[in-house]
Amino acid sequence: MQATVSDLQSKFHKAKPTFYPSRQRFSLPLKAGEKKATSLAAGKKLSDYDVKDGSVLIFKDLGPQIGYSTVFFWEYFGPLVVYALFYFLPSVFYPTYKNIPDKHPVQTMAVAYWSFHYAKRIFETFFVHRFSHGTMPLTNLFKNCGYYWGFAAFVSYFVNHPLYTAPSTEVAYILFGIAMLCQFANLTTHVIQRNLRPPGGKGYAIPRGFGFDYITCANYTFEIYGWILFAAATWTLPALIFITAGAAQMAIWAKAKHARLRKIFDGKDGRAKYPKRWIMLPPFF
Repeated sequence: MQATVSDLQSKFHKAKPTFYPSRQRFSLPLKAGEKKATSLAAGKKLSDYDVKDGSVLIFKDLGPQIGYSTVFFWEYFGPLVVYALFYFLPSVFYPTYKNIPDKHPVQTMAVAYWSFHYAKRIFETFFVHRFSHGTMPLTNLFKNCGYYWGFAAFVSYFVNHPLYTAPSTEVAYILFGIAMLCQFANLTTHVIQRNLRPPGGKGYAIPRGFGFDYITCANYTFEIYGWILFAAATWTLPALIFITAGAAQMAIWAKAKHARLRKIFDGKDGRAKYPKRWIMLPPFF
């Protein structure tokens, strides 16, 4: 039986207990003309990389790691709570206002939409998503939570402010209704993505159906349009800033994924040819 990269990581862990397998990265020395070293993937055979007795490998400590599902739970649970606090406890967050008016229907629709979105994300974390990597750097927990929790407070503070002036209730009902359709469409795309990869699988497949026939990252498309509708329904600048920041980051991920799929599925040597599609946000991108 041939030794695998996982075997190497286990033995290294026994010799150096601080460096558990998910904290390790082994790579081949750079060869002439190479710009990036080849990393050894866990589970693959060492012979796949022509590694044998006497071979030189480069070790890198990736630092403390934390599970993806743990990070996702906390980054989504925070906004669920933080946003609701401003809605349900206005006297705490707006102490200078003695006569706080009753909540406007738009504010109630906003907290319901926001809560549904993040509850859905938590559900997807544990029951839908299949992560290609088991862990990420521990520092990502604080970075991600800072982003999501901070924006939750920023948006909620203004939407639930005693001086908030709501737009047309009838228009808001329509916009939130369409936004909810985007939420369910986003869930559908995540289920499609889940079914592309069997449990434990790390390969790639061309996503198809329900938007993916036209857009590489249809899941981002529905999420972005949903939040644009939220910003329009509440008519607040913080909500627009929130979706602008989120869309900018998603655009970076989408562009990289689109390029990766086109590179993998190049139509050569029997491989499928990746079809022409929008990247993320038709008709613009």
